[in-house]
Amino acid sequence: MEKKEIKIVGLDLDGTLLTDKKELLPYTKNVIGEALQNGTVVLVATGRPWTGVPEELRELQGMDYALTANGARIIETRTGKVLEEHLLSKEAAKKAIAIGRKYDTLLEVYFDGQGYAQKDEITQVRKYHKNPNMWDYFLRTRIAVDRLEDLLDEKEGNLDKVQMLFADMEEREEAWKELEREGVFELVGSLQYNIEINAVGVNKGTGLVNLGKMLGIRREEIMACGDGDNDIAMLKEVGFGVAMANAEEKVKAVADYITESNNDEGAAKAIEKFVLKRGGESC
Repeated sequence: MEKKEIKIVGLDLDGTLLTDKKELLPYTKNVIGEALQNGTVVLVATGRPWTGVPEELRELQGMDYALTANGARIIETRTGKVLEEHLLSKEAAKKAIAIGRKYDTLLEVYFDGQGYAQKDEITQVRKYHKNPNMWDYFLRTRIAVDRLEDLLDEKEGNLDKVQMLFADMEEREEAWKELEREGVFELVGSLQYNIEINAVGVNKGTGLVNLGKMLGIRREEIMACGDGDNDIAMLKEVGFGVAMANAEEKVKAVADYITESNNDEGAAKAIEKFVLKRGGESC
């Protein structure tokens, strides 16, 4: 393979950059900081809304871009300027919510980088989020509303994403099939007990490549790290895809390299190896 310099690094958060306890460890933060100082564009590439990105990353000096809601929104972090957005129409979102209402779900919507959920469902988060480490994150970052449909009517513009969390996996499977039949959604399920609903064609990979075009950087010069099914398109689309040791097998299958797990700071070790080039490795 022709050796190339990595100029952009896109990093998934949950299961990748963050530990299972949702922590950003010091070594990882230091490696990202060093890459940024060396002129590499490092950014989060997450399914989360911007307000759900940990504060220490949002405030990290030199991290000037963020790809959120699976690529629905790419922002310039210092100015808040939206560089690219591919939003879900209110009509489609209402259709998705109506389908979700048929099942035992916790529903939420992302508007302009902020997550919203209903008051009556937020209190039941422990029933729907299977990972206890997600409970505090969810409760801290979501704004409670009385009814999602009313919020959609009140807000101007379209949505970043709709998400459904399921108590029962058979119901999740049925809801997925029903949503798929509509033909107007991009569906992924990075947590295995959720369904993330974007506008058709939205994914992290397209977003990263498009950011590269804006910055004059070729796809071959983009590296990405991920672990879940919403990372598959990203690892396939960029020039060098890195899967975590804890990634799903279908994610590992499309990767160019498999690093250590999220708890062992594998993403930082991949940056050190392939971007900072300590250890003599190149892509």
